[in-house]
Amino acid sequence: MRTLALCFLLAISAFAQKIEIESDAAVDFSKFKTFAIRDARLNSKNPSLNSDLVRKRINTDIQKYLEAKGLAFVESGPSDLNVGYTLGAVRKTELESFPAGWRGMGTRVVRVPYTEGTLVIDLRDPGTRSLVWRAIAREEKSDAAKVEHKLDDMVKKSFDKYPPKVR
Repeated sequence: MRTLALCFLLAISAFAQKIEIESDAAVDFSKFKTFAIRDARLNSKNPSLNSDLVRKRINTDIQKYLEAKGLAFVESGPSDLNVGYTLGAVRKTELESFPAGWRGMGTRVVRVPYTEGTLVIDLRDPGTRSLVWRAIAREEKSDAAKVEHKLDDMVKKSFDKYPPKVR
């Protein structure tokens, strides 16, 4: 019974994180052999997500997972891919509209506050300056500290889908 409950909890936590991948279908990803992290932005007012320690952690994770894919890290100088990322955790208000009133003719609007942690990782071809691959990882947690604990997993799951499958 414990095993079943544990599997259920793991399945729920897997669905809490959303990973979206976009890529340029015309790009031959086998030509990329090196990468450099060129642009890193932390857009959070929460100190637990807006620190040099978080930046170093994300940089280390990106380096580890891209090297595992066969790419070599270049600290300075030219590279085949430039990596940039943005991490944000912002308080948002979402409006939900649904029918209300006499015969459903009116609209009722409700404000739904939530905190969303989003990590966007971009890979650009420096030769063409074009975006060739993007991962958007979302961790919807109410606490920025909980988002911070999921950063490694967000980076890993993003690069699990690199390079994109040839269609």
